[in-house]
Amino acid sequence: MRRLKFLLRPGWLVLAAVVGIFAYMCFTVLAPWQLGKNTSTEYRNDLISNSINAETVPIGNVIADGTIAPADEWRNITATGSYVPDADILVRLQSVEGAPAYEVLTPFALDDGRTILVNRGFVRPITGAEAPPIAAPPTDPVTLNGRVRLSEGTAPGRVPMFEDGAKQVYSIDAGPIGEFIGTDLVNAYIQLEPDQPGGLGTIALPQLDAGPYLSYGFQWLAFGIMAPLGLAYFIRAEWRERRKEKEASADTAGDDSTPAPTPTPARTIGRRKKPEPESVPRTAKEVKLADRYGNSR
Repeated sequence: MRRLKFLLRPGWLVLAAVVGIFAYMCFTVLAPWQLGKNTSTEYRNDLISNSINAETVPIGNVIADGTIAPADEWRNITATGSYVPDADILVRLQSVEGAPAYEVLTPFALDDGRTILVNRGFVRPITGAEAPPIAAPPTDPVTLNGRVRLSEGTAPGRVPMFEDGAKQVYSIDAGPIGEFIGTDLVNAYIQLEPDQPGGLGTIALPQLDAGPYLSYGFQWLAFGIMAPLGLAYFIRAEWRERRKEKEASADTAGDDSTPAPTPTPARTIGRRKKPEPESVPRTAKEVKLADRYGNSR
C-alpha cells in the first residue's frame, strides 16, 4: 500500500476524478442519449413505412380529441377548408437539403370550425438571414393532401417574435403559436405533399434508415470502459517505473562502499629487536665442504 502513495498526490486525484466523471457520463447520459435517438428514429421510420400503403383518411378521423395519437403521426390525410389570409408564420434557423431555409406555416380553417397549422413548405433567405417575400395562399376553399404531424415542442427561451416584418418562431408548436397569433389551434399540424394548393418548396420525407445513432451509442459505452482501463494502465506503468528507480538507487548505494584503511603496525614496546646478522660471503672451499656434509656453516 505504501508503494502507491503517489496516487494521493493532487495531480493523480484530479485525473482519477475526471476519468470517473467521464465514465459515469458515458454510461448514464451519452450512450443512452444516442441509443434513445436510435430507438425513436426506428419508431418514426416504421410509422412512415406503414403510412405509405395505408389508406388516406379525412383529418377529422385522427384529430377527434383536438390532438393526434403518436401512432397516427405521418398518416396520410385530406383536409378541406380555407387558408387564413395574411397570417403566415416563419420557422427560422431551418436546414433543408443542407442549406439554410425558412419553413412557412399558415393557419387553415377546417370545415368543422377548428383551425390547424399547415406547413406549406420552405423558402430560401435572400441575403444572410433576411426572409424573402412569401407567396400568398389561395383564399378560396381547397382540399389539401398531406401528412399529419405532432407538435415539436418549444425549447426554453425560444419564444415567438416579430422580426423583419414577419412573425417568426423557432419550432412548430401549436400551443405557443396559437397564443402568439391569438387563435385556438389543434395541437398538431399538416405537412403538405407536393403540388398542393398554396404549397411552396416541398419538404421531403426523412430517409428511412436508422442512422449512426446505434454505433454512436456503442462507441460511448466503449469509451466509458476504456477510460478507467487506461487510467489503471498508466498507474501500473508509473508504479513499475518508480520501483525500478528505487532498485537502481539501492544498487548504487551498495557499490559505493569506502575501502577499509590499512592498519598501522603496532609499535614494539620494551627492548628493541636484535637485527639479523648480515650474511658473510663464503669461499669456494667452504661451499664445497657444505655440499659434502649436507649442511651449511
